[in-house]
Amino acid sequence: MKDILDKLEQRRAKARLGGGERRIEAQHKRGKLTARERIELLLDKGSFEEFDMFVEHRSSEFGMEEQKIPGDGVVTGWGTINGRTVYLFSKDFTVFGGSLSETHAQKIIKVQDMAMKARAPVIGLFDAGGARIQEGVAALGGYGEVFKRNVIASGVIPQISVIMGPCAGGDVYSPAMTDFIFMVRDTSYMFVTGPDVVKTVTNEVVTSEELGGASIHTTKSGVADGSYDNDVECLLQMRRLIDFLPSNNETGVPTWPTQDAADRIDESLDTLVPENPNKPYDIKELILKVVDEGDFFEIGTAFAKNIVTGFGRIAGSTVGFVANQPMVLAGVLDSDASRKAARFVRFCDAFGIPIVTFVDVPGFLPGTAQEYGGLIKHGAKLLFAYSQCTVPLVTVITRKAFGGAYDVMASKHVGGDLNYAWPTAQIAVMGAKGAVEIIFRGGTPEQIAAQTKQYEDRFLSPFVAAERGYIDDVIMPHSTRRRIARALAMLHDKHVEMPRRKHDNLPL
Repeated sequence: MKDILDKLEQRRAKARLGGGERRIEAQHKRGKLTARERIELLLDKGSFEEFDMFVEHRSSEFGMEEQKIPGDGVVTGWGTINGRTVYLFSKDFTVFGGSLSETHAQKIIKVQDMAMKARAPVIGLFDAGGARIQEGVAALGGYGEVFKRNVIASGVIPQISVIMGPCAGGDVYSPAMTDFIFMVRDTSYMFVTGPDVVKTVTNEVVTSEELGGASIHTTKSGVADGSYDNDVECLLQMRRLIDFLPSNNETGVPTWPTQDAADRIDESLDTLVPENPNKPYDIKELILKVVDEGDFFEIGTAFAKNIVTGFGRIAGSTVGFVANQPMVLAGVLDSDASRKAARFVRFCDAFGIPIVTFVDVPGFLPGTAQEYGGLIKHGAKLLFAYSQCTVPLVTVITRKAFGGAYDVMASKHVGGDLNYAWPTAQIAVMGAKGAVEIIFRGGTPEQIAAQTKQYEDRFLSPFVAAERGYIDDVIMPHSTRRRIARALAMLHDKHVEMPRRKHDNLPL
């Protein structure tokens, strides 16, 4: 029996070595951890249970029968993060560059299927070079099976992709269909075709970083939701993110103990909004003062900075926050901001996460660039997302709410449950000066000034909307946390019946 146990341990040791010491050392020299080291950091200590450690590829083409390594380039299994079950796979770049073979894909598929049965999140750690060319269409078929399961799991269990190395070809489409993508700066890349292919096809000379690095996907394309300096920081932040997310679409949001009183008052909020309506302020200050213990996990920090999205907690329970950012483009809505917020709102709605919306929006961004870029359709995505929500929606207008953007930002008219306004709120079709110039054409400067003052007094206040019931109450800024906490408690069992249909037709 001892011989048998020794042989088992030897086989396990060989599998754990992956591509061998030399390749592990090369991985470390690039500033990257190995697949197994990443898992150890991500999961609770000693909680990882591995599947399919001894799986090998079955290819016999191009001399592959002579190159077989246990595990076949991906480590799969399950474990816990702060006691909560998660399933995961971690691509092993030391084995065939982490490339996907038929058996490699089958290992990922097994984990995806098990996660769906257990209704637990799936986390993918990517560090791979795409399909294994030696296997041809068998590898492509494997990708298709993974993609299909990404779609089936969407809105049922959270799916998180962490790009920790090169990620090309088929390996980028699976992350693209998951809920969140995070990258590591300087060591991770995402592109459909690499720099060499780009040069061959278009004669364009571009580096991997310029084509698909973290700096591109977190600021320009919006493909990634965040980036971190190294593997360690990235994985520790993923542990933090999981703490905010429900395990599936039926369990409800996780609740954590807090010492922060739900009825806490913050007097400093009374002076947050400047007296000058054109002077900016940081909306993140409001979010940090409202959430439990100032703990806010922002999503899409570097992309479309004119809108802020992320997770916080109120009374210990997860809440999604969407807020216009007056510090950037005066908080105006443009195509990128609309897409970013719409995707976040739809995620929250799919998983039963209540949404708090802070509004300070002067309208939609005008100009040919926006119109040619499809602002109408992109703006409609956010309108569609909010209108479709069945989760609790609490809205607070802090200052400007002008034009169609007022409607779009979770107004009463599209489904807001409780809509509050600060005394500084201005709710109107447009700013006073523009409105007066349209209503009263050709007046003297003195007449225009008097009419502007008249318009401001009548329309640029929250009370006109409150008179019609579009605003449920005008609240003191310092009581914002208390009012939101009470609203969410009251809406805890909100239930909305939607008409039966196969699926909606989102304005993509």
